[in-house]
Amino acid sequence: MGVFAGRPEDGGLSALIANGSNDISIMRILVVEDEKKVASFIRKALQAEGFAVDLCATGETALVAVRTTAFDAMVLDIMLPGRDGLSVLRELRETGDRTPVLLLSARGAVNERVDGLNQGADDYLPKPFVIAELVARVRALGRRAGETKSAIMCVGDLELDTISRGARRGDRRIELTAREFLLLEFLMRSPGRVCGRMSIIEKVWDYDFDPGTNLVDVYIKRLREKIDDGFEVKLLHAVRGVGYVLKEGR
Repeated sequence: MGVFAGRPEDGGLSALIANGSNDISIMRILVVEDEKKVASFIRKALQAEGFAVDLCATGETALVAVRTTAFDAMVLDIMLPGRDGLSVLRELRETGDRTPVLLLSARGAVNERVDGLNQGADDYLPKPFVIAELVARVRALGRRAGETKSAIMCVGDLELDTISRGARRGDRRIELTAREFLLLEFLMRSPGRVCGRMSIIEKVWDYDFDPGTNLVDVYIKRLREKIDDGFEVKLLHAVRGVGYVLKEGR
């Protein structure tokens, strides 16, 4: 399988990007690995430490994922069916995507690792690896991403500070609960793009199933009241039968 057991020691708190004492932004990791058992093992280990994890089995699906979701780091296997990991990495860097990447490579594949580092990989780990080391390396990459990520996100006159967790629209300060903050951050990372209910559930609550409740609708209603009530221009819109979008105007 290419993985050795070994458990990280810090009890799941490592997946919070520590840019400020109040920042609770959960680190989202993309794991690109075609071996199902390896991918599942990595996912479970990272989730046990508090990370939110998405899986892709091919290079093409990984490129689609990074175009639609902001990830804090990526674990990328070089040996993938079809488009290999180095090709994926090359396209990411050529298009200006600076997501930190940890390459997984076969032990002894020195040339591949050198090529990967030259093309913009941030770190590499040869297979087989100890899972605790992979988690530690992902944690370090996520911290680096948190240090360089822009702290202020804006859509129209709405601002979200991802370090202080403060939100403001115009001159009005907006108080957010922890989950409301995560929901607004997710929507603001993709302004103008319709986010489906299942996508919101997966990214904000980290569920891989629909709980069959109106959970998303309740939080959207609360968020809309906080960011739109009293303003002529509405920012949070429902797209009937599809999902929700944050944008200026209709």
